Amino acid sequence: MSTNREYKFNAAGEILGRLATQVAVVLRGKDSAGFSPNNPDLKRKVTVYNTDKLKFTGSKLTNKKYHQYSGYPGGLRTRTLADQLARDSREVFRLAVYGMLPKNRLRNKFMVNLKLYKGEAK
Repeated sequence: MSTNREYKFNAAGEILGRLATQVAVVLRGKDSAGFSPNNPDLKRKVTVYNTDKLKFTGSKLTNKKYHQYSGYPGGLRTRTLADQLARDSREVFRLAVYGMLPKNRLRNKFMVNLKLYKGEAK
């Protein structure tokens, strides 16, 4: 039996990948003693705020690329991490957590419980 749990993370000054792994572990419920991969705890709500103040190591701001393909010839669009952050920092964090969750039917159910905010917590 699980209860409703709410977790809050402040992303200010945190490195993207390290915070994303913590959030993925909490969303999945792997930090609890009763973890079971086939019976997930979907009542965990995670809120991350200050996503616009994330830190990045190395030269990721210029070298890391995000690709989006429309399905049409010549429809590949590529953005750098700096461009994507200027557009929406929440999407950068969402994609990082999304890639760390298991690639099965449960991934979208976990992602529903993730709320992201650019500024302070609401």
